[in-house]
Amino acid sequence: MKHAQSHLWPGVPLALLSAVLFGAAAPFAKLLLGVMPPQMLAGLLYLGAGIGLAAVQGGRMALGLPTPEAPLRRHDRPWLAAVVLFGGVAGPLLLMLGLTRSSAASGSLLLNLEGLATLLIAWVVFRENVDRRLMLGAFSILAGAAVLSWGGEGVRLDAGAALIAAACLAWGIDNNLTRKLSSADPLATATIKGLVAGSVNVGLALVLGASVPSAATIGMAAVVGFLGVGVSLVLFMLALRHLGAARTGAYFSLAPFIGAVIAVSLLHEPVTAQLVVAGLLMGVGLCLHLAERHEHEHVHGVLEHEHVHVHDEHHQHHHDGPVVEPHSHWHRHAPLRHTHPHYPDLHHQHGHR
Repeated sequence: MKHAQSHLWPGVPLALLSAVLFGAAAPFAKLLLGVMPPQMLAGLLYLGAGIGLAAVQGGRMALGLPTPEAPLRRHDRPWLAAVVLFGGVAGPLLLMLGLTRSSAASGSLLLNLEGLATLLIAWVVFRENVDRRLMLGAFSILAGAAVLSWGGEGVRLDAGAALIAAACLAWGIDNNLTRKLSSADPLATATIKGLVAGSVNVGLALVLGASVPSAATIGMAAVVGFLGVGVSLVLFMLALRHLGAARTGAYFSLAPFIGAVIAVSLLHEPVTAQLVVAGLLMGVGLCLHLAERHEHEHVHGVLEHEHVHVHDEHHQHHHDGPVVEPHSHWHRHAPLRHTHPHYPDLHHQHGHR
């Protein structure tokens, strides 16, 4: 009975909270776009995320607070480099180039391809289990996002559209590759990604002729970036551990609707038919996902890895002395056959017929 009550926890709340923070950042970032070019803003948001998370890490170390998370290892470096390249550098750069060659309406609609790209890559390349309910829910959420961003101009399939679609593909790859790092400390990964990607984008913006914003504007961008990019990314990585890339990406696709609701509440934007229809479609998609119950007899083969854990049904290894849970260390899983509801998390990456 324990599994029946807990298979949604904590992955689903983590993914939804990540979407809330990212979606909430959108209306505030929109205000900042009035005083700086998009690439400078993207760079400052990522830098704010990296610096803020680095400060959290520094404070944790200064206070002597222990962390049970597994550290990044040498074998994680190629994945980390790929995540920074695709998600932190290529994605924002392709988006900025695309937006300068495309209309705002087309750009908004095409950005919804990120969720679809994440799901398809997870399904086709990484063989995550994707059933009919998940697919219908994901398309319902994406349809809601498309309705929300529809500007009446349609989608123009020009060079700008191709660049924006390429940006979404880069972020879809990034989301799936980030799963490879989800067993390690997400704070360290997000800090490195923010600092490197932010520095690159700010540098490119300055080379392209952008001026340095005022200190107050930089501070505002840093706060928005810390919460909307940094903390959101940490939560996204934690959700990846429990849900896999396809489901985490689908829940994260709720971010545009969350941003629109906040814009209505805080910026007093009007409640439109688009917002209502988008909310209904996304609500249907969310209900389909929450109702998903993937349960069957499955076999766990021998597995060795490192991540934070407690001694639950999947972790029955021996310790020589007393332990404090949760903790992290390299451990070995013996073969196990059982039945319970599960997602394609760190321990359930088996195939399906």
